[in-house]
Amino acid sequence: MDNPVPPVSPRAADPRPRRRDRHGRGMRGPVAPPQVPLAASRAEVFADLVQDSVERLERRWPQLADIEFVVLEVPRLEPKRGGDWSDEAVPLGGTIAAHDGRPGRVVVYRRPVEIRTKGRDERAALVHEVVVEQVAELLGLTPETVDPRYGED
Repeated sequence: MDNPVPPVSPRAADPRPRRRDRHGRGMRGPVAPPQVPLAASRAEVFADLVQDSVERLERRWPQLADIEFVVLEVPRLEPKRGGDWSDEAVPLGGTIAAHDGRPGRVVVYRRPVEIRTKGRDERAALVHEVVVEQVAELLGLTPETVDPRYGED
């Protein structure tokens, strides 16, 4: 019984990354590869909807190449001078006129549009409607002039 057990020395940290977890399974990877739509964030999908709408309009209005299209999460709402918030509805988009060598901008607010829509098709239709309205405002035209199908379901 005089068989002493030698002390166990701590293992040195291995500089190599672990290739398997302790259960023998491999490292977990992404659920879907990057080229699959599941891998796109909601913000990226929304930006694609805006880009699709712009490309659709650029075929008819080549001067839109001089306008920047921007997607922001939410509009910045300013309180009235009295300190209370205004009772105005939350805007879905806006425009910034060209000045000081900067191009005109059309802004689409992602969250207010998403909240007002249920599915991708409905969201795409509302995004296009907002883009048409803002382009019309920036160009000083009516939305029907910018897109003859404006307002159709």
